[in-house]
Amino acid sequence: MKENKFLVPLLYTLLCLFWGSSWFVIKLSLDYVTPFINLGIRFLISATAIYLVMIYTKTKLDLQLNSILIYLLLGLLSYSIPFSLVYFAEKRIPSSLASILFGMYPFFVAILSSIFCKDETLSTNRILGIILSFYGLTLIFKDGLSIELSEYFLGMLAVILSALMQASVAVTIKIKGGHLNPLSMNFIPTMIAGIILLTIGLTTEDVSKNVFNFKSILMIIYLAIFVTVFNFTAYYWLLKRLSVVILSLTSFITPIVAVLIGVILGGEKLSSNISSGAFFVLFGLIIINWEGIKKFYHQKKVKSL
Repeated sequence: MKENKFLVPLLYTLLCLFWGSSWFVIKLSLDYVTPFINLGIRFLISATAIYLVMIYTKTKLDLQLNSILIYLLLGLLSYSIPFSLVYFAEKRIPSSLASILFGMYPFFVAILSSIFCKDETLSTNRILGIILSFYGLTLIFKDGLSIELSEYFLGMLAVILSALMQASVAVTIKIKGGHLNPLSMNFIPTMIAGIILLTIGLTTEDVSKNVFNFKSILMIIYLAIFVTVFNFTAYYWLLKRLSVVILSLTSFITPIVAVLIGVILGGEKLSSNISSGAFFVLFGLIIINWEGIKKFYHQKKVKSL
């Protein structure tokens, strides 16, 4: 119990820090390595690390037909395409803005869950939260629209599409993939994504532009090991010890971390529209999860009596 008392908050903090910092590190890494090759190497390193963890934990790989179909779905629609969209966006917009827009992920999950999951409904809180988040999104997009559909706007659109795809896959996995072990569920998809993206990179990108020095390699390893493998493992470890509602709050914390890092280290500036929009997006997401937050607080209060 004493170990968990200190380990749980430590892992939760690291989870938010690694995810929050990933947006800025991605943007920096793209100054050295082209997007597809960058991502391909990252996912192959991640797949290798996950496989080593599987060997250590003696986790068996599920190779039933329905599991293989889920692996392919994850490889394409949870890793290859969504992450490519994020890397595309990070070449065009501030990392802090990208993190705020991706914060719409739980917003999309709430909507899709209410449509496709029988035990999920669109309560008054969720409807209000969705309206506020959508209003915040329109404020953020005002700047992109004022730049005549430039690459700035396209980058913003790419992040939103990435979040929507990730949310769609998450809801699908919730319905169809409950039988899979978290490790095996991500080993093959990251390997598939790594092979696909590295192949695309080697055949379509200018390889001569890549600079593999200590700094660029360190950034890719950081994204592969800490952001992908560590966070993934820590998340599922915490899922067994914390309320899913409290874990979902990382979706609100990581954009704040990303904005602070982008502004302090990257010198990024956010307009008043983006700042106001970010507030409405995050406030709306809190309202969407308000019932779960109250339920968790009530449970904690009862246990303490």
